[in-house]
Amino acid sequence: MIDFYTPVNFPEPRFKSSYSSKHLMIGSCFTEYIGARMENLKFNTDINPFGILFNPSSIAQCLKRLISGIPFTEKDLSQHNGLWHSWLHHGRFSFPSAEETLEAINNRLSFSSTYLRHCDFLILTFGTAWIYELLSTGVTVSNCHKVPASEFRRFRLTVGEIVAEMRETIEELLVYNPDLKIILTVSPVRHLKDGATGNQLSKSTLLLATDALVNGFGQERCSYFPAYELVMDELRDYRFYAEDMVHPSPVAIDFIWEKFSRWLFGKEDVELAAQVSLLRQAFTHKPLHQNTPEFKAFAKTQLKRLKEYSKTYPFLDFSTEIYYFAAQL
Repeated sequence: MIDFYTPVNFPEPRFKSSYSSKHLMIGSCFTEYIGARMENLKFNTDINPFGILFNPSSIAQCLKRLISGIPFTEKDLSQHNGLWHSWLHHGRFSFPSAEETLEAINNRLSFSSTYLRHCDFLILTFGTAWIYELLSTGVTVSNCHKVPASEFRRFRLTVGEIVAEMRETIEELLVYNPDLKIILTVSPVRHLKDGATGNQLSKSTLLLATDALVNGFGQERCSYFPAYELVMDELRDYRFYAEDMVHPSPVAIDFIWEKFSRWLFGKEDVELAAQVSLLRQAFTHKPLHQNTPEFKAFAKTQLKRLKEYSKTYPFLDFSTEIYYFAAQL
């Protein structure tokens, strides 16, 4: 049979994760897609404690802040368009008052700093090599918060700059958490604001940098998952993109998740995840008429299954689902 695509072959990692592992995920919106899938399937996951981050320099800054655990103060914030912002955070952490903003970012910082010290896997997704540097301070920002472009210097990081900053950061991470395993990936989301050529140059820079980091730290400590290559080669068709022709479609995300889960997790955990998915589908299914004998019977069956799974797998938290179905009886 003729293959109508180019298969992407890549080595298995030297390590495997499981439902008992903790996963910290940081990076571009692709991190959020896969992280949301893991969270939905009840894997122990902490996703983007600073919000979505696109470039390696911002990711490195945020990792170092998690290591230090130093709280943010009002001096770290700026005010624009009626909101208080942190240059290291996504807009989801911006609020009308400095107090609200600091409470949100410091609560998250405290939780994720502790989580990082004890987590098993750090999954980093680089989206672009282009960065914005605030002219008044020379600091790389994670988000421009709609501040005029004239206040920034925009340029593309070199392979050497990314490798140097990330190597230093990873070395600090391994002192902070000696058992940490690191997974690097490059987001398949295209950054067409840079133009097609600019996007390709950026992705190529990221690919060369991740390869240097994996080779430098060794496969036992650091591994690479080819999300970018899978979309570019195995899904080489616009039907696998969302309407904006930039982000992967739900079908593409399903495809990447299947590849990623079978690459990272053992067979038993993949099979358990499939069962958890069915339980979650039953929970999210909302019938037109709930007050019927049929739905009551359905709820009773699901409640029994959830309690059985909770007893067999105590590391799975089905409290929300159990409460919901119990309330239907």
